[in-house]
Amino acid sequence: MVRTALLSAFAGAVIAADWLRLQEPQRVSGRAAVLVAIAIVPALLPRRWLRVLVGGIGALAATAIAFSVSPGGADFFSRIADRFASGLVDFYEFRLPIDPGVQPRMHMLILLALFTFTLFVALAVAARRPVLAVTAFLVGAGWPSTLLAGGHEVARGAVILAVALVLLAGLSERAGRFAVPAVGAVLLGSLALSASPAVAKTAFLDWQHWNPYVRPVKPVSVSYVWDARYTGIHFPRKVTTVLTVRAPQTIGTYWRATVLDWFVADHWVERVWRETPLESNVLDPPGSRVAANYVQQDVTVDALSDMHLVAASLPVAFNVSEPAIRIGQNVAIAPDGLKHGQRYMAWSYAAEPTPEQLVRSRAEYPPALTRPGRELEIAPGITAPPFGPAARDAVLDRRLVGPLTPYAQLLARARAVAGDTHSPYAATVALERWLRTTGGFTYSTQPPSTPGLPPLAGFVLDTKIGYCQHFAGAMALMLRLLGVPARVAVGFVRGKYQDGAWTITDHDAHAWVEVWFRGHGWLPFDPTPGRGRLAGSYSAASVRFDPAAEARLLSTVVRGGEVFGAAGPGTGGAVKRPNVRSAADVGVPGLVPASSGPRHHSLVKFLLLLALGVVVAIALLKFARRRLRYLTRDPRRIAAACGRELSDFLLDQRFAIRRGATFGELRDEIADRLAVDAVAFTDAADAARFGPPAPARAAATQAKRELRELKRRLRRRLFVLDRARGLVSLRSLGFS
Repeated sequence: MVRTALLSAFAGAVIAADWLRLQEPQRVSGRAAVLVAIAIVPALLPRRWLRVLVGGIGALAATAIAFSVSPGGADFFSRIADRFASGLVDFYEFRLPIDPGVQPRMHMLILLALFTFTLFVALAVAARRPVLAVTAFLVGAGWPSTLLAGGHEVARGAVILAVALVLLAGLSERAGRFAVPAVGAVLLGSLALSASPAVAKTAFLDWQHWNPYVRPVKPVSVSYVWDARYTGIHFPRKVTTVLTVRAPQTIGTYWRATVLDWFVADHWVERVWRETPLESNVLDPPGSRVAANYVQQDVTVDALSDMHLVAASLPVAFNVSEPAIRIGQNVAIAPDGLKHGQRYMAWSYAAEPTPEQLVRSRAEYPPALTRPGRELEIAPGITAPPFGPAARDAVLDRRLVGPLTPYAQLLARARAVAGDTHSPYAATVALERWLRTTGGFTYSTQPPSTPGLPPLAGFVLDTKIGYCQHFAGAMALMLRLLGVPARVAVGFVRGKYQDGAWTITDHDAHAWVEVWFRGHGWLPFDPTPGRGRLAGSYSAASVRFDPAAEARLLSTVVRGGEVFGAAGPGTGGAVKRPNVRSAADVGVPGLVPASSGPRHHSLVKFLLLLALGVVVAIALLKFARRRLRYLTRDPRRIAAACGRELSDFLLDQRFAIRRGATFGELRDEIADRLAVDAVAFTDAADAARFGPPAPARAAATQAKRELRELKRRLRRRLFVLDRARGLVSLRSLGFS
């Protein structure tokens, strides 16, 4: 009992220390020490049935301690299951080490792991099963080392080796001279586990990517997420649910994450500015201040790796349990990132003015939008004059020179599409419908580019082929060139509605345009063909949009436009191209949080690989040991090697053979147990071992040949499972 207690405590201390490395600060808590003690107690009992009984009771007690759940309650097991599942998923969501105070459920799993592995090792020690004890110890102590590399890896490997050696030596009734080589072979796995960056290949021990839920999670750098790119997109074949939103089925807008409001170096990027209270009062429409107008959403994060809180456009307020920061322009972020299973509430104001109301909205913009660096800036240091005055285009043209010359052409194209109008809404809906329907544009996730032109200018003036970033980016830029405050919004289209909730996937990610109107605030428009639908009848992307009624309404305020005005109420004579679309529009890279990678490994695969490695190591050691004995020309030593080989074979099959048994004893044991005649072998071996020197060499060769034949006959008499057990048995290596 003393030996069992010492070996179990020694192994448990190392297992606990390795698992507690996964949290910061690293310290042995009282609960961890109690759990190790509970795991060792069953092993100290004299009877196997007592160990099993007390072990089961101890497991229940340890689970209650680890998960901080009081036993006896009706929801005891459900609460444990919920905390276990949440903690397990969190291991693939958060970087290690963790803070137990911030991630208590991950800490609970760490406590459960150190108890479980210590219990397995202790029970194996009590049963005097060295292979089982060492295997459980290797997995228990080595697994956390693969999760968190660094911090004296070689030293940890040496400790694991030393403890495993102690276990093997302490559980062996006698350790032969080959015990240490056997230990080394079996423990090669521990070296690979503890020093995985130095010994093992990443593809084998890259545990951060081995997810038992087979849901790949790939954190994305924020610096990359919100920079629009126009070189093509590649999206995963696997559709991943990223958000589930309980909200009314009648919600008619998109799910917005943030806005790209800064156009620099020919690209839209995120640079959200924070409004002052006075600016908010001017920019927000009156209806957004009435709580009765809000749409409530209950958002659950499934697999979205991002910082931005997503809500229906236009978000007004959030209720988040985690720390969150409102950075401006109705955009909020969680500095620590969204977490799997996280829930938060959001309230949005989704205005749906009529086209008639927007036509009456005057082109009067507050300084919060027109000052340099705000929603009329088209390049650093260049702000377009507001919409309206006849001379504004000439003023802007004089500034669009040098590298900005293509944008002068884009301004002329925008003016031709919009026509001569005093209504910013007429210009907005004309550009939206031109890009979406009448302008001959084609959707493609792998669009060509035009050498010598910026991406958006080449898209509008030449190729007319692109995806949502091209369509939204071009429309927002053309509106700014016309003097209408606009920006690109990114997030998701509505997704699918079922059982009272919207299911949003990575393939729903999208980019669209937000335009500011006096009295109505920021309104969404979607110029991308065939992508999504808005509810407001003011937008050409709405199912309620009536092109004929829109043409009649705008005919009084537009002259000479390509979409509305003198050219007629239809397409304005523009050539239409089919809006050929490939698969789903992924939109802004980085809103797609999960990309299907080549790895979908599991813990089961790892354990199978570990077991296979141990089996191969044992088999190779036995083979090398046999071959070393034959490295001699002395026939007497060859005969002795034949006898040792046969003795080892029988020992691994659990025959009661004493070491140093004579050839006659081996022959009789084989005849009695397996009814196989071994006379030919023993006669040849006797002649080589004890006969005259002259014929001994030939007899040694004959003995080796007869031994091979004898082993073949013996294997045929054994069951497959017995042969497999003999392959991994350590009895021939000196371990009972």
